[in-house]
Amino acid sequence: MTISATNQLAIELIRCPSVTPLDEGCQELIKARLAPLGFAADDLHQADVKNLWATRGDNGPIIVFAGHTDVVPTGPVEQWQHPPFAGHTQDGYLHGRGAADMKGSIAAMVTATERFITKHPNHSGRIGYLITSDEEGPALHGTKAVMEKLAQRDETIDYCIVGEPTSSNSLGDTIKVGRRGSINCVLTIIGQQGHIAYPQLADNAIHRALAVLEEIKNTEWDAGNKQFPPTNLQFSNVHAGTGVTNVIPGALAATFNLRFSPEITDTQIRERVEAIVAKHKVQAKFEWTLSGQPFQTQYADLVQAVEKAIEKHTDKKPELSTSGGTSDGRFIAPSGAQVIELGPINATIHQVDEKISMADLDQLSEIYESVLENLLLN
Repeated sequence: MTISATNQLAIELIRCPSVTPLDEGCQELIKARLAPLGFAADDLHQADVKNLWATRGDNGPIIVFAGHTDVVPTGPVEQWQHPPFAGHTQDGYLHGRGAADMKGSIAAMVTATERFITKHPNHSGRIGYLITSDEEGPALHGTKAVMEKLAQRDETIDYCIVGEPTSSNSLGDTIKVGRRGSINCVLTIIGQQGHIAYPQLADNAIHRALAVLEEIKNTEWDAGNKQFPPTNLQFSNVHAGTGVTNVIPGALAATFNLRFSPEITDTQIRERVEAIVAKHKVQAKFEWTLSGQPFQTQYADLVQAVEKAIEKHTDKKPELSTSGGTSDGRFIAPSGAQVIELGPINATIHQVDEKISMADLDQLSEIYESVLENLLLN
C-alpha cells in the first residue's frame, strides 16, 4: 500500500516517544519541512518544555496552526495490539500514541501548507505555527508562555486553528468554536480528631462536611446560554480518616471541578462556594486553581472559512460546539484571535490502541488547505 505524504509524516512523528513534556525530535521534523517553504523558526523553549513559533510572510493577517507534540503515557505496553510508538499501519488505520491526539493533525497541517505554498507562493497574508510539548501536562511553559512572549513583542494572531481531535462520528462533523472555563478546588473541612468511643471530646470532620458538600453539589450556578450548557460541578475525590475504625477524623478534603459558562465568573464561583461553607459555620481551607477562562469565537471569517472547507470535502455542515474539556485555545483566544478547533475523530484518544483512519487524515489535510485558500486568496 502506498502511504501518502501526510500519513508518512504522521508515522515519523509517532515514532518520537514524546511523553509530556518531552518533544523527542518532533519539532525538528516540523522545522525541517517548513524551512524550504520560507518559514522563519523561533525556538521559544522554557524550562523543560520545547516550543516552536514559525512564521512565513511579512504583512497582512496571519493564520496560525496550533498544536502539541507531547502525548499522554501509553500505560501497559503489553496491552497494545501494536507497539505504541511504532507508527504501525493496518487495514487503513494508523496506530500509535498521538495518532489522533494530535500528531496526525500536525502532519495534516504541514502537508496542507506545503501544497498551498507550492500552488500559491505569492499568497497574501501570513502563515504561522505554534507548537508546544506541554499541552497534556501542567501547560504552564507551553502555549501560555509563548503567548506571553508574543505579547511582549507586540506580535498578534488573527486566526488560529487548533488541531485537537474534535470530530465525533465522522471527520468534520464538529468544530469547536469555544470552550467552557475550568476551575478546581480542594476544600478541607477541619474538625478535631479523637477516639470514636468518646465523640464528645472530638469534632467529626465527616459529619461537619456532609451538609456542606450536599449544598455545594445541589447548587444551580447558572442556566448557560444558547452556545454554552449550564455550569456543572463534579466531585472527583473525597478523603478523610486514618484508615482505621476507631479514630474520628479531624479533617476531610474534598476535590471538585467546575466547568463554567460565560454566564458566571471564577470570582463569583469562589465567593458562592465560600459563602456556603461560612453559612454552615465550619472551619475550612480552600485551595483554588483556575485552569482556564471560557471563550467563544463569533460566527465570522474563520468559522465561515472552515465551514466552507468542510462542506467542500465532506458534503456535511459541521456542528458548532463548545463542549468538551479545555484546550490550548484558552491561552490564544484572550489575545483577540479568532480560534477554532478542528481535528480527527476522537473515539480512541488517550486509550490503549489509539488509531486514526489514514483516509481521514488525508482528507483533513485537504480541508486545512482549503481553509488557507479561503482566508489567504481573497
